[in-house]
Amino acid sequence: MVFFTDNYLLQILGVIVAIIGAAYMYLKHIVYSYWSSRGIIQGETTVPFGNLLPVLMSRQSIGEMLRDGYDRFKSKRVFGIYSFHRPTLVICDPDLIRFVLTKEFTKFHDRGMYVNEEVDPMSSHLFLLGGVRWKKMRAKLLSTFTSVKMKNYFGAVKDCTDNLVRCVADEVEKSDLVEVKDIMARFTTDVIASTAFGINGNSLQNPHSEFLFWGRKTLEPNPIRNTLLSACPPILKLLNLSTTDKGASDFFMRTFKDMVAYRKSAKVVRNDFMDLLMQLMDKGYVQLDDGKDTQGSGRTSKETGGRITVEEGAAQSFVFWLAGFETSSTTATYCLYEMALNPEIQEKVAEEINSVLKQFGGITYESIAKMVYLHKVVSETLRKYPIVPQLNRECNQDVDLPNSGFNVPAGTPIFIPVFGIHRDPEFYPEPEKFDPERFSDENIAKRHRYAYLPFGEGPRTCIGMRFGYLQTKMGLIVLLAKYRFKPAPDMEVPLPLDKGKLLHGPIGGVTLLLEER
Repeated sequence: MVFFTDNYLLQILGVIVAIIGAAYMYLKHIVYSYWSSRGIIQGETTVPFGNLLPVLMSRQSIGEMLRDGYDRFKSKRVFGIYSFHRPTLVICDPDLIRFVLTKEFTKFHDRGMYVNEEVDPMSSHLFLLGGVRWKKMRAKLLSTFTSVKMKNYFGAVKDCTDNLVRCVADEVEKSDLVEVKDIMARFTTDVIASTAFGINGNSLQNPHSEFLFWGRKTLEPNPIRNTLLSACPPILKLLNLSTTDKGASDFFMRTFKDMVAYRKSAKVVRNDFMDLLMQLMDKGYVQLDDGKDTQGSGRTSKETGGRITVEEGAAQSFVFWLAGFETSSTTATYCLYEMALNPEIQEKVAEEINSVLKQFGGITYESIAKMVYLHKVVSETLRKYPIVPQLNRECNQDVDLPNSGFNVPAGTPIFIPVFGIHRDPEFYPEPEKFDPERFSDENIAKRHRYAYLPFGEGPRTCIGMRFGYLQTKMGLIVLLAKYRFKPAPDMEVPLPLDKGKLLHGPIGGVTLLLEER
């Protein structure tokens, strides 16, 4: 029997169909049986997308997709998914999460995400770096987030909260319906512009500022890019692609270099994050809070890796902005939304805020720590709305998961479904209910530590966590002290999720009704 026909085009078509058919069968029956053949439960797959088709089509975020799997398979402690052709292990059990994030951290120290400095210089930042480079960069940057450094940042944040109060007052004068998501984004943009880049972002005065424009450009919804970045970075590497918008990358690099040159020529010192990065570029270490330097504290330049380049410095400023802008503004937005829906909680936290402000004569760095109920409210917001809905890790050497009978091969990507864990009634009864008392000392003690992961855990926990709390709380303090927030007449409950973004947040604006206290 002759396989090819006399028609050349039909021959080519036949070859193509045969190749596609072979690839389909290979994926479906060999690649997509990887987990089941190893005794790990897995969900249904779609060739060639694996489990990612709903995410790529913006029907679900990655966090929602992992939450659904968590809800189905959490009793199995782990389950498998496929990121296109790539088998990925999802860990549900808090004890196993502790094993990965902390106890056996050296075997899971990388996120396994995409870094390509040649085409994307902004990708060489702490969040994405791995191995020795991550270790040395973290050692350098840890000294930029001490308690004393937080106090140094307080003044810049305070200036931005003053502008926030004026901006909201102007909006209320026009209408008692205020779009709070936009205003909080402009507030955190100005905070990060001031502390990380040393400039006046001017976003609260000018909603069309250049800094805000390029910042938003970086975080535009792009489900395909975001899915590849988080779930399948080898494809990005194969295609040699940049994940940062070229215009945004050029803007942030130019802004950083210009500010470094200006500060050096004018001998400007502000004791902010930019100053600390300039110390790392000039000396390779940061002056300690007691006025000494890190070399005098027993930490050698060999351990911290020497001086950083101006490009590396720009990348760290960029990730400071990336990690601090949308995460904090979205948390503050969700918090104000919940205050509008829960007036009893709102009145209780406002009473605490005004009592402490009266005691301290205004907002001070020390006064924030006295607002215990406010911390519960922010913590519950981060529980119900984790802005980073999953954690990424990659196994770098073969390791046995305890009490599972499963050996994780080196190179296996790991997902930890934070969104699913935070909405699990086993840890949080009535998870859809907003209840700040979940974070009383008594309730925290009863709960597994690794059932609350808004900033991650272990050595790769977010080093900017305290700064995130600082700017979020300060923005909430000045607004809740002055205004009462109520639902807008046409407000959608619950707020619909923007499924095209890597970070969780509401789609569109969030408008609330404000009245002065």
